[in-house]
Amino acid sequence: MLTITQALYDQIVAHSRADHPDEACGVVAGPVGTGRAERFIPMLNAARSPTFYEFDSADLLKLYREMDDRDEEPVIIYHSHTATEAYPSRTDVTYANEPGAHYVLVSTADTDDAGPFQFRSYRIVDGVITEEDVEVVEAYEPA
Repeated sequence: MLTITQALYDQIVAHSRADHPDEACGVVAGPVGTGRAERFIPMLNAARSPTFYEFDSADLLKLYREMDDRDEEPVIIYHSHTATEAYPSRTDVTYANEPGAHYVLVSTADTDDAGPFQFRSYRIVDGVITEEDVEVVEAYEPA
């Protein structure tokens, strides 16, 4: 299960809506080994596409160096789908190279009459997609 604060949830949704009609993408980092998503890091979609996202390689290298210096890891890797449901595409699965991360997808298309977006989380390991529950909390319990 992904546990995420309301503030981070709102930031991911806001970024997804702001970049529409292009796909948005980013990372939420947290202390190594804790599984706690804490630091919101919106990234630029280098592809600037409504059907595809790509992290800029220089930005991604800088981010991983920064996370390493801060003893952080990517807890959430997120992006949006602008015209389809929030379910990983074959390309998304191919790019899923962080087996410990939660892959969050936000659909900014109203594909199920449930409202203006869907927010769903997955684990993607060795090409296998497993959807997981999302619990939104006001704040994390003390460690």
